[in-house]
Amino acid sequence: MMKYKALKAAFPCTIPVMAGYLVLSISYGFLMSSKGFSFIYPLCMTIFIYAGSMEFLTVELLLLPFDPLNAFFLALMVNARHLFYDISMLNKYKNMGFKKFYLIYAMSDETFSLNCSLNAPEGVDHGWFMFFITLLDQLYWICGALTGSLLGSIIHFNTKGIEFVMTALFVVMFIDKLEKERNYISAVIGIAASVLALIVLGPSNYLLAAMIIIIICFFYLYRRELNK
Repeated sequence: MMKYKALKAAFPCTIPVMAGYLVLSISYGFLMSSKGFSFIYPLCMTIFIYAGSMEFLTVELLLLPFDPLNAFFLALMVNARHLFYDISMLNKYKNMGFKKFYLIYAMSDETFSLNCSLNAPEGVDHGWFMFFITLLDQLYWICGALTGSLLGSIIHFNTKGIEFVMTALFVVMFIDKLEKERNYISAVIGIAASVLALIVLGPSNYLLAAMIIIIICFFYLYRRELNK
């Protein structure tokens, strides 16, 4: 009963994520199919990788010569933002038991946004509430990717430029976050660090340096906040 109440409360909160994830994951499934991969590939990657932008990039990595070191650093650069998410969720994930491991593993941008901003309704266990939000979001992504891959083997069209959907998503998320924030310090730090690293290191090498600068700045702000 406790789990059912948490699932019932979590589902309406995930409907906007479902709408976005289905569009993106179906596009991803179509892309995988257009590159000659069977539905097994997107199914496994959505279960075991579950990182939208990295999954799109993995399509090209699978087609290139085997280079694990490059793949490692690329994944680190693309998903380093999750370091910030984890820092901010340290208190919320306390005393979650086994659920904590899945909550950490399956933390996507949208899931982080929901779990960070929402509280469970009265009478609903908060741990299970966050667990089902996370689980439902991943299931939407898995189902969409699988559907797109299967349809892609039947429906054929020009997929040029379909990779841009992830860039568009991040731009929209950034603008939406700015509209809701009263303090723009995080946005300023992100933009300033990225521009500085881009000027100094160029477009091929700036991303990791920008992430390191952002991590240092955010860690400093986090420590300063704790000491207040």
